[in-house]
This record gives sequence, structure tokens and C-alpha cells, in this order.
Amino acid sequence: MSYTKKLFYFLISIFCYISCDNSSKLENKIQAFPLNLKIDRFDKKFMNITKEKFSDFKSKYQFLFSNNFTDSMYLDRIEDSIQKEIQSSIDSVFADFKSTEKDLISLYKHIKYYNPSLKIPTLITVNSDIDYLNKIIPMGDSIVLINIDNYLGSEHKFYLSFPKWIRKNLEKDQIVMDLADIYASRWINQPRRLTFLDQMIYEGKKLYLKDLWIPKSEDFTKIGYKSDELEWVKNNEIKIWEYFNEQELFFSTDRRLLNRFINPGPFSKFYRNIDQDSPASIGKYFGWQIVKSYIKNNDVSLLELLQKDSETIFKKLKFKPKISY
Repeated sequence: MSYTKKLFYFLISIFCYISCDNSSKLENKIQAFPLNLKIDRFDKKFMNITKEKFSDFKSKYQFLFSNNFTDSMYLDRIEDSIQKEIQSSIDSVFADFKSTEKDLISLYKHIKYYNPSLKIPTLITVNSDIDYLNKIIPMGDSIVLINIDNYLGSEHKFYLSFPKWIRKNLEKDQIVMDLADIYASRWINQPRRLTFLDQMIYEGKKLYLKDLWIPKSEDFTKIGYKSDELEWVKNNEIKIWEYFNEQELFFSTDRRLLNRFINPGPFSKFYRNIDQDSPASIGKYFGWQIVKSYIKNNDVSLLELLQKDSETIFKKLKFKPKISY
């Protein structure tokens, strides 16, 4: 090996060491931050309440009970065999809730570090009859409902009638991801213009916040992919980027592009042979890479990044797609 190559690899190793050391110091600082997070397991309490104590229980959690249902209807629900089976599954999957609690505390510590004004809410776990369209429900700034029956694992028998692309994110580790997505959406302004690029970079900013808030998580989990799906996108980066360029999609205002490349679904829609092999939401992935490249190559604060419009970011882009294999 030549002297030049040896020097190059030596400098790279030094850079990586310094970078990792700085990241470790920051992580230790964040984790040392004192934070009191209250998690109320309403789902368990509700299924164990007795008829005699129901009235007091309902008064305490009045905001979770609808006037459209009588007390007897709620008491019947407690005795319902399907509800008991759902709760039994929740208790089994979350038998060690301490690990989930630890992940949630870590998430809020990170968000609080980057946004000191954040008000820490009470998290309340509820049973939603598997409403996967509303897995997390914020109730103002003080309460967040977690529909915990939506996180029992993609192969759980309750989910087998759902399409695979929905089931894959009904996993325990997605609670933190879904919560992070809610807070990221609050922190980033929706783009004024609605070009494909605007939406890509908006989603990319949200994923970049997940990088900061959940640093130890795998990238495929952050974006809601399986590991092989993320690998497929990486292996086809240049083909996809060239397609976006050739079709002049970046500055298109065609709203159909959201369903084709941003929104959840079974796959992305290029209208080519690769469709069935591709995961959905590929536009989010490229928005993420654009944002990461921009922050790496420009001296801007996090707040400045989040306020930058998509065209400004795109003009200073140094992101180069990887050659496909």
C-alpha cells in the first residue's frame, strides 16, 4: 500500500474516532438529563375494573368515555371474550413494559434536548379495537393516547387479514417511531408550495429528526421498511434518481406523485417493471438523503435547516446517488 493511501486511511480512522467520541459524549449528556415521564396503563386498568368501582373509575377518566355508550355497555365490553383475548395478547407482548418505557423516556429526553420548551405529556395506553389508522392520538400538549393493540407484531393473528404493507409496521418498536413522527410534524412547517420536492424534503426533515432523537435505531425502522427493502432502495439509488430527473418530477405539482412515491402502500409506482420489487414511500428516502447531505455540507443550525425551503436546500445539494449493483 502506498504512503498516500496509508495516510488517507489513517486520517479517515482519526475522523471516525473523533466523530464517534463526540456522538458518545452528546448521548451521555442527553441520557443524564432528568425527566419524569408518566405512562398510564389504562388498557390494563379498564379490563380489571369491577362493577362496584366502575363509576369512580369512569369519573377519573371521563375524557376517555363516550356519552353514546351506557355504563352497562362498557361493563359488557370488559367481559367480552374477544376483548379479553386482545388484552391477553397485549399483556404477553408487553410483559416487560420496562424496555418500552425506557425507549419512550429516551425519546422524550432527546426531543427535550433539541426543544427545551417541550411540555412532557402523560402517555395513556388504550385498546382501540385495532384502529391502525390512528395508532397515536395527541390530546393537546398534556396527553397522548397510545393505541397499544396496534403493536403486537406483524404476524399476530389479529392482523393476518391486513395487507402485508400495513402489518409490517404493527411492531412493538414502532411506538417510538410513530411518536417521533407526531412531534416532528409539529416542529416542521408544512411546505407552502406543494411540489414533489417540497414534500420529499418535508419528509426528509422528519426522518433527520428521528436520526437525532432515536440515534441507536436502525435506519430501516425509522422509515418503516424491512431491512431488505432499504437495501433494495440503496442498490437502485442511481436508477431512481435518474428516473425522477428524466421525468422532471422534482418541481412537478402533480398531486398523484404523493400516492406514487410518498404515502404508504404496497410499493412505489414508477409504472415500470421494478414496481413490484420496490417498497413504498421512496420519495421519503430521497428527501432524507438530500437533507443529510445538506446538513453535512453546509454550516447551518438545526433550526435553520428546518426553516430552509426546499429549493434553497436543493440548489446547494451535493448528494450523489450510489451506483446500483
